[in-house]
Amino acid sequence: MASQIKVDQLAGAASNTVTIPAGQTLDVLGTLDIDAGTLVLPNTVVTTTGTQTLTNKTITAPKIGTSILDTNGNELALLTATGSAVNEFTLANAASGAGPRLSATGETNVDLDLLAKGTGHITVRGNSNPGAIQLNCESNTHGQQIKSQPHSTNTTNIMLLPQGADSTLVSLVSTDTLTNKTLTSPKINENVVVTSTATELNILDGVTSTTAELNILDGVTATAAELNYSDLATLGTSAASKVLTANANNLTTISGAVLNTQDTLTDQATIVWDVIASPVAFVTLGGNRTMAAPSGTGTAAGQFISLLVKQDGTGSRTITWNAAYSFPSGTAPTLTTSTNLGDLFSFRYNGSKWLLIGQTLALTLS
Repeated sequence: MASQIKVDQLAGAASNTVTIPAGQTLDVLGTLDIDAGTLVLPNTVVTTTGTQTLTNKTITAPKIGTSILDTNGNELALLTATGSAVNEFTLANAASGAGPRLSATGETNVDLDLLAKGTGHITVRGNSNPGAIQLNCESNTHGQQIKSQPHSTNTTNIMLLPQGADSTLVSLVSTDTLTNKTLTSPKINENVVVTSTATELNILDGVTSTTAELNILDGVTATAAELNYSDLATLGTSAASKVLTANANNLTTISGAVLNTQDTLTDQATIVWDVIASPVAFVTLGGNRTMAAPSGTGTAAGQFISLLVKQDGTGSRTITWNAAYSFPSGTAPTLTTSTNLGDLFSFRYNGSKWLLIGQTLALTLS
């Protein structure tokens, strides 16, 4: 065992330097008092002012100053102390397949605050994929991600969260119910099913609108701006006076004239008449013709149609009517034989037959 040299044994020594031989220790009994000179210690001893590197040392409950410096002496991290602190964050590493964790610890419910400076923001950087934040369920078995647009879209924008009470965001593909929302200049796709109530557009339920139809506003007094006109046509120079009103007996009153445009049918061996697209029609006969059964999707009992037939410059042209047309006593009228004169026929549909309700023959048309 190495021997010890005790300082009190060296009292009165002429030299100011105490040399400890290798393999021996300096055991101070009492106070080590150096009046002059230097106490030389080996460079493997840690001192309070020396710049030294510690390797493989465990520091239990260390107290670090207000900052941590990098190897160049620059501030790497600043530490701010709080009196009587009970909450802190914990850094934890992880095994393969998991990520390291930064968590708040302390009391039962503790927030973890991230604070940028000034107008700065918290940035989640991307790598081979856009930056993303995942919000897990309470069991941490699955989650939903908030992800940036990819680099290819060149997108830089700000998305504000909605104001108001707690709510759920609406997505492009979710099925949601919107309440008390104002849509400015909305664009609605065709063939949209509208479900109505007794005071709303119940005439639209299951109805496919065409350019010739008018969607009725049930129980509503319509103005020029409210009238739902399928083909978006202008109602005329005095459109403001063209209104629909319902009286106390639920009878609809039309203020202003109603125009059914007269369409010209194609003269051919068998004349085709789409009575939905052209309820008021005209044809000039260039020969003896056959009238096909009225066509058109949406015909219904109670519909009225009108046809004006004109003889050409030869005259004496005839029409053979399809059985869908019904005439008094089953006898079709005889057309005028005079050239360039016209015969006018009006029909009412009962659900199976187009019933003749009026005819005027040999009309001068010009």
